[in-house]
Amino acid sequence: MTVTPPSLLGESPAFLATLTHVSRVAPLERPVLVIGERGTGKELIAARLHYLSQRWDRPFVKVNCAALPESLLDSELFGHEAGAFTGATRRQIGRIEQADGGTLFLDEIATASPAVQEKLLRAVEYGEIERVGGRTATVDVRVVGATNADLPALAAAGRFRADLLDRLAFDVVTLPPLRARPDDIPPLAEHFAHGMVRELQRPLFPGFTDDALDRLRGHDWPGNVRELRNAVERSVAAADPDEPLDHIVLDPFESPWRPAAAPTARTEAARPEAASPQAKAPAPASTFDGGILDQVRAFEASILRDALERNRFNQRQTAEALGLGYHQLRGMLKKHGLIPPAHLRP
Repeated sequence: MTVTPPSLLGESPAFLATLTHVSRVAPLERPVLVIGERGTGKELIAARLHYLSQRWDRPFVKVNCAALPESLLDSELFGHEAGAFTGATRRQIGRIEQADGGTLFLDEIATASPAVQEKLLRAVEYGEIERVGGRTATVDVRVVGATNADLPALAAAGRFRADLLDRLAFDVVTLPPLRARPDDIPPLAEHFAHGMVRELQRPLFPGFTDDALDRLRGHDWPGNVRELRNAVERSVAAADPDEPLDHIVLDPFESPWRPAAAPTARTEAARPEAASPQAKAPAPASTFDGGILDQVRAFEASILRDALERNRFNQRQTAEALGLGYHQLRGMLKKHGLIPPAHLRP
């Protein structure tokens, strides 16, 4: 059986240097720490460390240490004997024993309690574990830990065992955030877009507009690759399948009806309508005919038209004056058929 490591997309120097580091450390029978912000792909790197090692055909077992309280995490990792606690009617083999001969991936390892850390130290140091209830077993497991926390700082503050950190940090792979690899954003976005198109059973992906690519490159991506994937997939799902994707939905909570932050004196003074007392105010909703939904749409279109005129059809200034994002404004203008003629566009 041939097993290939998980594919990781990227060609930026920072990303390629990380992959080179992983390839170098993977064959070594030593623990590794994978450090990175949320969404950078720590689990994928851990899997790559496993499948490029001599243990590639043995179990790769994953545990999220943050997902369980201390008592359950202890039992989940080390197992328990029958009768060890109420409800323990039979022996349970823990995740460490399940990973015997292979690799144990401990995600969010910084959240493990001191008691669990102490037992982990013995497992890493001597290959011995003690099931809840007292039975000792011997295991051969390579441990890969992952976190976005500053483990040396936690150890210095007494919140993480320094001796466990010493054992786990035989080598440390630090993943670059997406903002440090901007050249990888377009190919990643294309990859996620094509995947979503296949899921939606559409015949093709018509591509991104230049504005959309600029929007993707200009975002700082605090959620990294996971956030990029979510943004691209929701944008593809909401887009016209026959037109190049122009509107990137970065914030799924974004809405014209979402309460805006209170304006500061500076932003209020910068508003064109604040500088011009004679600025035309939109017509009140009561002047429009039709049902309430028609009135709301007409009122919204009136506000947009008036704001465009006051700002000489400069869409960025219009968006700022209305308290909207640029791409949010673009979406609303398209909705109402108010995209200005080409000779009037900024």
